[in-house]
Amino acid sequence: MRLSFLQPLYAEPGPFTSVYLDTSRDIEDPERAIALRWRRLRDELARQGADRASITAAERVVGADAELPGMHGQAIFTADGALVLDGELPAPPAHDSARYGMLPDAMPLVVQHLPEIPYLAVVVHYGGLPTAGTEGTVTVAAEGGTWPVSSVAPGERRRRRVPVAQWHDAAARLGHELDARARHEGADAVVVGGDKWACSVLVRRLPERLRTRVVRVGGPTPTDTGRALLEAQLEDVFRGCMAEHDRALVEIFVARRARDGATAEGLAAAVAALQRGQVTALLFNPHTGSRRLLWVGPRPTQVALTEAELTSFGVRAPREEPADEALVRALVATAAELVVVPESALRLRDGVGALLRYTDAGTP
Repeated sequence: MRLSFLQPLYAEPGPFTSVYLDTSRDIEDPERAIALRWRRLRDELARQGADRASITAAERVVGADAELPGMHGQAIFTADGALVLDGELPAPPAHDSARYGMLPDAMPLVVQHLPEIPYLAVVVHYGGLPTAGTEGTVTVAAEGGTWPVSSVAPGERRRRRVPVAQWHDAAARLGHELDARARHEGADAVVVGGDKWACSVLVRRLPERLRTRVVRVGGPTPTDTGRALLEAQLEDVFRGCMAEHDRALVEIFVARRARDGATAEGLAAAVAALQRGQVTALLFNPHTGSRRLLWVGPRPTQVALTEAELTSFGVRAPREEPADEALVRALVATAAELVVVPESALRLRDGVGALLRYTDAGTP
């Protein structure tokens, strides 16, 4: 998973307010409910010592996603009285939360982006047989996205209407267009729903490379919900999956580790590699770092297991911070990726491993 979307967070020195808030609109009087939730979080930030200007900056954007229907949430980050990042969450946070600290609490936002699977969704509706004086039509809607974030931030949607009599020929041309779009967007899968006959015609005429990536789905296929195309079906298709890109990184890690290649495993080794900017991708078993603390300095790569280690590097007044926050900051600063991999797929020592850009004699 690439973390470049977090770069605005680390362009500021902090301290930060980090707010995760349920802003769903699927209840009666949602604005009142959101205001009550925010009031509790605002009071919590004040108790933690957050400055009034930063709290006010967050308050200005609370609930600003009113046009978005259904269940969702907001992740809001402010610093020094200014909004730094306002991110939509495809699902409400498990618990509303507010934190004031020197580092932003970014890991919950990262988790909501997982598994970050690129896809192309296609819905084909058949208008029925031609009747006297009326020609039936096939309507096609196609939309790219990255699941699950596309639920609240869908990609460009394109539509095409074709007379039924021309559908067989038009499906072949459309298949090549869809193939080009899937290639451009790096789609792992093409999820197709709608009328069975019309879908079958289209799928049979897709180029072979794309046809092997097709997943047919059933159920309702509305195209005007204000949410992602085939949103309900995407959950069933992608739940428990990893993106192909991330799976490839895991396979590279396993292969390199087997021959003592450019990898590091265990928290100490991974932190040492981050200090040197050696990490291409950090592999992370979920739920392994939530209670850990690391020592950090003002620079992102100033991260260590002990205070003495940072002091020996000349860092003045190092401080302890949650490991998740320290690791994400270092990854963003060094343009490294994060791969969250279930223990069932790969169990890592201390829940942490790393693919390295290079090795040297100082690498543990």
